[in-house]
Amino acid sequence: MSLISVIAAGILSLAAIFPVSSVSEGSAQAFVSENGVSAKACVVIDALSGDVLYAKNEKQRLPMASTTKIMSALLVLKGEGLDDPFTVDSSAVGTEGSSMGLSEGDTVTLRTLAYGMLLPSGNDAANAAAMRIAGSIEGFADMMNDCAAELGLEDTHFVTPSGLDDDTDEHYSSALDMAKLTRAALQDPDFREICGKKNAQVDFGDPPAKHWLKNTNKLLSSCEGVFGVKTGFTDKAGRCLVSACSRNGSELICVTLNDRNDWADHSALYDSCFKLIRDIELTPELTGYKIAAVCGEDVISEAECGKIRLPASAAARLKRVTLIKPFLYLPVSSGETVGTTRYYLDGRLVARLSIKAA
Repeated sequence: MSLISVIAAGILSLAAIFPVSSVSEGSAQAFVSENGVSAKACVVIDALSGDVLYAKNEKQRLPMASTTKIMSALLVLKGEGLDDPFTVDSSAVGTEGSSMGLSEGDTVTLRTLAYGMLLPSGNDAANAAAMRIAGSIEGFADMMNDCAAELGLEDTHFVTPSGLDDDTDEHYSSALDMAKLTRAALQDPDFREICGKKNAQVDFGDPPAKHWLKNTNKLLSSCEGVFGVKTGFTDKAGRCLVSACSRNGSELICVTLNDRNDWADHSALYDSCFKLIRDIELTPELTGYKIAAVCGEDVISEAECGKIRLPASAAARLKRVTLIKPFLYLPVSSGETVGTTRYYLDGRLVARLSIKAA
């Protein structure tokens, strides 16, 4: 059984919504005890549905160090002029902590700065991008907070684009908010591609030259299916880690804040929480439906079946909408698409199945 992504064009008439029945699900706490996770706060969510599979102090406001750069990089990549070269602002270079190696007078692009933020966690890259886009650190932080509000991040406030937090107690987020932010960021194809690279060659300098950047995320090499996202550390925040993992057609996002054993915790959480994902059967109702044909016999439809992988908690929220042509002009070939069944989860299209002529 497979999912078919082609929707038939033409006049659509029949539209009916049907709920899909759910199956029972045990709590993720049965798979991972809180005593087994050393993080001060953590959460695991299903990327498709957003459902929480495991949580510990997930709404507690905590400093999040360089995982801040998820928001900074997302704003950069959603802007314009990604590949326009410019000279970095002198105030952005020489920033303390991790760096991509910018120097005064260097020519760079915003896309390169996104690599510099997401791979080596360059504080200089974050500040250079902020100065380029907003003209000031404060102006860029305002943009970050505006975006956080649009995403519904109620326990998040940004002060810096880098995550350096020694001089403020107003730079914070929660594990749940960081998971929501990451879920949104992974919808951006550039972000998704960059955060998953173990290393990358980029051009910058005075004059520009090739440089190799290495990703600080060890899970990319040590944990099956991990394809991102961002590490972080400050003395105040401790070790912070946001990762995303794909196995057997489903994706999970894991966030740990202030976690001395983050690599092992993420691996254990994935091994446990993927057990909570189920194959939900998708069964359209219009097999054998008769469609009137102009100047000919009725055409009998045959609906394809399929499946989608979700937590059982999300299955009851699936809505089924069937769209089928009111009539057909002959000739109609066997296997020709005559309609489609769409499946929506919380208003978002998540699967499509074709209805064909039998």
